[in-house]
Amino acid sequence: MSAGAALQTAVVSALAAVTKLTGVFDGPPARAAYPYAAIDASTESDWSHKSGQGREVLLAITLWDDQPTRLQALADEAEAAVLAISVAGGWQLVSLVLTRRKTVRDIAGPWASALNFRARMLAV
Repeated sequence: MSAGAALQTAVVSALAAVTKLTGVFDGPPARAAYPYAAIDASTESDWSHKSGQGREVLLAITLWDDQPTRLQALADEAEAAVLAISVAGGWQLVSLVLTRRKTVRDIAGPWASALNFRARMLAV
């Protein structure tokens, strides 16, 4: 299993515990009730060292909701849930940091809160 896939699996499990989310999707869903999350952990780069394989994975989580107040609380809960994960699937999580968090609104649609993380992982 790739580092990104292992990370994404762990994040899906962590976000499933956020009870107010109606769903967690691997990409934008065709139809979903608010609030929901879409995640992507497919951007990987080499983070190997002399005697082992490593990956740096960029994780993007977008929370969608039509209520901005509820969205901020969900973003807080999602951030805490993600920062508490442990990764399996043959990978050890060395570091996981939030690199950016931003909330915006589409003029004709819902609010979105984007949470971006950088994970550094080593193969075990």
